[in-house]
Amino acid sequence: MKNQKRNHIGVRQRLLVLVDESNIGSSVRTAGRGLDWLKLRDFLAGPNTGRELIEMVVYAGLPPAMAIWQEERDKKNKFVQWLRSNGFMVVTKDGSPADEGRYKANVDVMMAIDALELSVEMQPDVVILVTGDTDFAYLAIKLRRRGIRVEVASVTQNLGNILRSAANEVIDLAPLFRTFELKVEPAKASVFAKATTRQAGAIRSAHAGEGARQQQSQSQHPRRRQQRQGPGSAGQLRRSAQ
Repeated sequence: MKNQKRNHIGVRQRLLVLVDESNIGSSVRTAGRGLDWLKLRDFLAGPNTGRELIEMVVYAGLPPAMAIWQEERDKKNKFVQWLRSNGFMVVTKDGSPADEGRYKANVDVMMAIDALELSVEMQPDVVILVTGDTDFAYLAIKLRRRGIRVEVASVTQNLGNILRSAANEVIDLAPLFRTFELKVEPAKASVFAKATTRQAGAIRSAHAGEGARQQQSQSQHPRRRQQRQGPGSAGQLRRSAQ
């Protein structure tokens, strides 16, 4: 794959990976998959790439610190703790309420500032921006002006031309996403369950209706037989009388 090139001069390139968690999470959910973070790291910076990973920094927005968001915030914090326990560096930002019961936690500015500072402090040869957000196009150009190779990892089908042209190379994550586990969204699962329940109810109703019709038909048949037998019996009586 394109991202698995080796340095031809025999020196392992120092690699810094910066991840826009919200953006990449949205892309993988659109593909109907669950994001496998360990696979993602190995794909971008594993032994087969011939590069030395300095850090993989994940920028994640947290739900607001409010009672209404507490359950979701606790869940997100557990996810952040899992990332940290598996060797990822995580930078978080508290979100603020938005319209329609949502929240916003834009980490773009934090990620851009860190990219410039870390490029000085850590001296990477390569920076991979894991995002499809075109707002990072100017950051890519700034890093390249410092002599750093910039690669953008995203689903190329959804990648804008501005960010694509600003990077040295684009890494298509679509093939990797297809190796991730299929995931049904809770809302979709609920709809499917309700649909299944409605179908089962319809089948039961149909069976019940058919059973009622059969019982009604059976209760009417004796009367029909009696009606058919009535004239015959009267004829027999008349013949007997004659």
